[in-house]
Amino acid sequence: MKKPQFLKKLLCSSPSLRGLGGVLLVLCLSVSAAPKEYTACDGHSLRGFGNAGYELSVSAEYAYNRTYEHFGNLNIQALMPVNPYFELQTNLQASTANYYTGALILRPKFALPVGELFAETEVLYRALARNRQGDFCAALSVGYRMDYVSFQIGMFGRVMSTWDRDWHTEETYNIEPFNLLYRLEVFCRPQTSRWNISACFANIDDYQMERMWQPIFMLGGRYDINDHWRVSVQGECKPTGMFHLNATFYGAYARAGFTYKF
Repeated sequence: MKKPQFLKKLLCSSPSLRGLGGVLLVLCLSVSAAPKEYTACDGHSLRGFGNAGYELSVSAEYAYNRTYEHFGNLNIQALMPVNPYFELQTNLQASTANYYTGALILRPKFALPVGELFAETEVLYRALARNRQGDFCAALSVGYRMDYVSFQIGMFGRVMSTWDRDWHTEETYNIEPFNLLYRLEVFCRPQTSRWNISACFANIDDYQMERMWQPIFMLGGRYDINDHWRVSVQGECKPTGMFHLNATFYGAYARAGFTYKF
């Protein structure tokens, strides 16, 4: 970039002003220059975690486990990025196995040159109407996510009780004050790509929190039809007994749905 003519004359006329002129020149260059962009080898931006906007998702799933055997679920999910530094998420699920789940997630975000850090507060309640029981979980976690990986770790507590308990005693409470929470997900393409595939290892998902020795394996994919509509599929397998060196199959599900992006 060439020096402005008035600044060039100023620098030449008085050596004592050259220092001040140099500072002014640096400021001019700083204001006129575009902000630095961090890009991957294929040229896309790595700043943030995709281009998040308001989203509403609806999906249906077929599931099987050794407790309920065959059943189906209907899921509704809303993502609300309030501003670049905070987003809100709600998840609702109704099951033909006669249980109902709701979750609320608060997620402050802190942008980095590549990806972002986030802190997450989540409350989840599952009403087991078939057993007249309630399962309440509250979690705190921190994580990092960028185009190709998302990692999260934290703690959660659980309180389980029966709906028919005596409200004046605590004898029917079942409390688990400390459980480790973990989640690792990897992606094959950038978040801004039209399609993507991911693999995940965790003890939580959108509608459940399992004990730390009960991992869940997930594989998913999505395709953006246009700027507003997205279709997605996901499968999950949940073994039991892995940390006791006696792994056996417990349950699995297959999910398909669509998302509308505002």
